[in-house]
Amino acid sequence: MEFHLDRDSSIPLGAQLRGIIEYAITFGALKPGEQLPSVRDMAEQVGVAPMTVAQVYRELKAAELVYSKPGAGTFIADAALAVGSSELALDELHQHLDAFINSGMLLGLNAAELGALVSSRFAERQRQLRKKTVFFIGNFIDAARDYAHCIGETLGEIAQVEATTLTDIKNDLLLRQRVASADLLLTFAHRRREVSQLIPGLPLLNISFIPSEATRRALASLDPLTRTLVVSIFPEFTALMTSGVARFAPHVTQVTVVQSDDPRLGELLKETDALVYATGVQELTARLGEHQRSFEYRHVPDAGEIQRVVVPLLQQDILHASNTGDRNENQ
Repeated sequence: MEFHLDRDSSIPLGAQLRGIIEYAITFGALKPGEQLPSVRDMAEQVGVAPMTVAQVYRELKAAELVYSKPGAGTFIADAALAVGSSELALDELHQHLDAFINSGMLLGLNAAELGALVSSRFAERQRQLRKKTVFFIGNFIDAARDYAHCIGETLGEIAQVEATTLTDIKNDLLLRQRVASADLLLTFAHRRREVSQLIPGLPLLNISFIPSEATRRALASLDPLTRTLVVSIFPEFTALMTSGVARFAPHVTQVTVVQSDDPRLGELLKETDALVYATGVQELTARLGEHQRSFEYRHVPDAGEIQRVVVPLLQQDILHASNTGDRNENQ
C-alpha cells in the first residue's frame, strides 16, 4: 500500500499518517500480519521526520493496532490475539481433545459417535451460556444500527448487539453506564483509542469492513462515460474510496474525488452524472437533479472476521470473567 499525505491540509502530518493507517486497517487495505514500512522508509515515502513516524507507530502500538518484532519490523495486529486467544490456548485445547478421544476409545466409541457426542454437548452448552451483550460504537447512528444488525445476524443466538455512537456516549451518562455493562465492545480501528478512554476496562475489538454488495454492484453498473463525483467526509478515507471506485468501476474514467467541505462542491454537483457519497453526507442527494444518479459508498462488517474472531470469544466465559474483575477493581 502507498501512503500519501496532504500538505495543504490543516491536519498535522503525523495525525494524517496515523489516520490513514487506522482507516486502512478498518477497511481491509492493511491485513493482519502485513508489515508496515520501516520508520526510515515510511519517513522517506511520506516526507516527514523519522521521529514523527516513530511516534505514530508508538501510538498505534499503544492502541493494539500494530505490534513490533525486534529486528523484523512493525506489523498489523490480529484482533483474534487481542483478547485471550493464543497458540498456547489452542495447544491446551488439543490436550483436552486428546484426553477426550482416549476416554472415548476406551469405551469403544468410534469417530462418528464421538463427533455426535461433541455436537450434542456443544448445543447444550450454548443453551446454558448466558446470552452476551455486545455494543457496536460508530460515527453515525443510522449506519451504526445497520452495522449492529449485520453483526447480530452473524452472531445469531450468541449475543444481543446494540448500536451507539461516540457522541452519544460522551453526552449521555446513563447510556455510558449501560455500555460499560456490556460483555464486548466493537468499533472501527480509528475509533479504538477514543472508545478505550471513554469506557476503560472492557474487552474491546476493532473489526474490519468491506464494501457492501450493493455498493459493488452500483459501481460496476456505471456507464463508462458517466461523469462520476465521489464525496468523502474524512480526509483519511478519501484515498480508500478512490481505490475502491477504481477497483469496482475500472471502466469509468471520468472520476472526481473531493471532500464534503470542498468549496467547489456546489458546481461539481451540478455537472456530475452520478454521485457516490460517503456515509454521513446523504443530504447531498437533495441537491441533485431528476436525471442525476446517486448511491452511498456503504461498507458492511466483514462476516468472515466476525466468525473467526468474535464468535469464539463470545462462546467462552472469559469475557464475563474479565468484565467482573475489571469492574470490581474500578469500584
